[in-house]
Amino acid sequence: MTSPMPFPLRPARVHEVCGPSATGFAAICCAGTAGPLLWVCEGWQGDRPDPWGLAGIFDPSRLLIAQSRDQTDTLAVAEEALKDGVLALVVIGVTHPLNLREGRRLQLAAKEGRTIGLCLIPEGMGSNAAETRWHCAPVFDPRPLDPEGPDSTLMRWEIIKNKSGTTGAWHVRWNTKAHRLDVVSPAGLGPGAAAVPG
Repeated sequence: MTSPMPFPLRPARVHEVCGPSATGFAAICCAGTAGPLLWVCEGWQGDRPDPWGLAGIFDPSRLLIAQSRDQTDTLAVAEEALKDGVLALVVIGVTHPLNLREGRRLQLAAKEGRTIGLCLIPEGMGSNAAETRWHCAPVFDPRPLDPEGPDSTLMRWEIIKNKSGTTGAWHVRWNTKAHRLDVVSPAGLGPGAAAVPG
């Protein structure tokens, strides 16, 4: 049996996400958070979001994108934004490993501002200070998409570090019609299947 998913992210903490669907995870976090949003990353990074491309998930006018010169500037902007308390969520594009001092500074800023921080990290570069760390990847779904159902990519979200609870993995899909995250049973294990009660 799978434990409850620790999502949405715990407020006033900094979390981390890695993997090929990390940007999708961040976009869904933006959608699930009420209030203004900041996405800060180095100017050379090509995976920063196009706000209008996210219009099917959340109102793009809520998102401010900041381009920094390097990781030092990224962390300085993120720390001030987290500390300010005006923003609901700060997404931070990290390109180099964070040392414990940098990670703790972000955690203290998030706590002071009661703001959620989410670091997009390359795999294997997590900080010891992170509250949770997620690995997100797309999942091949052999079932054809239902024309009346959700139309987003099936993803596997795995929590690989959790200071406040257990770890686990879930198959999820963003439901664009209902604007919510659906936890999806693996193929053949949906409600009514022999292996799953109900």
